[in-house]
Amino acid sequence: MILLTNEFAYPYARHVLTSAVPGLLTGLGLIVAIGAQNAFVLRQGITRHHVVLVVVICAFSDLALIMAGVFGFGTVVAAHPGALTVARVLGAAFLIGYGVLSLWRARKPANLDARAASKGAASSKAVVLTALAFTWLNPHVYLDTVIMLGSIAVTHGPVGKWWFGVGAGLASILWFSALGFGARYLEPLFAKPTAWRILDVIIGAVLIGLAVRLVLS
Repeated sequence: MILLTNEFAYPYARHVLTSAVPGLLTGLGLIVAIGAQNAFVLRQGITRHHVVLVVVICAFSDLALIMAGVFGFGTVVAAHPGALTVARVLGAAFLIGYGVLSLWRARKPANLDARAASKGAASSKAVVLTALAFTWLNPHVYLDTVIMLGSIAVTHGPVGKWWFGVGAGLASILWFSALGFGARYLEPLFAKPTAWRILDVIIGAVLIGLAVRLVLS
């Protein structure tokens, strides 16, 4: 009985170690960086506005893109560079708009404390649309997540690639959950208006910088 159990469990353990764990580490390596999506999730987490909604949208959007790459849609994306160009222009316009909004928010002291932020919180619909835009209007997500992760996943074989995708998807879920729900512990720091001002300036600068890179890339 023990022998049968070991024979049944061994393939799964092997796939976890050789495919799922590399997928987890690769996913974390790509997603744990200062970017538009992470900056948005961080700010929502600090203000505690629709955090669950934002985490679910960002994590499962990434998961859908990862599985699309594993399934082989990376070749479709690579074959249509015009679509990436459109996504790059739309993404750059969106990032510039949101970056300017962050800089404008930083110069208005009335919006820099938690109570004022609560009163001026965006509706759930606006938050959903913004979270979707940060994910799906970013052309790098198609290059990194769909094409790159998909290409790496294929090297793990017909079965291992799905385990690799599971590991990468788990990385997105863990990261966005930690970022969104862990950001609340920074609330004492952001009780000071200066901290909010600095955060919004950094977010604005990062977003506009990313937009410039998109246009020039």
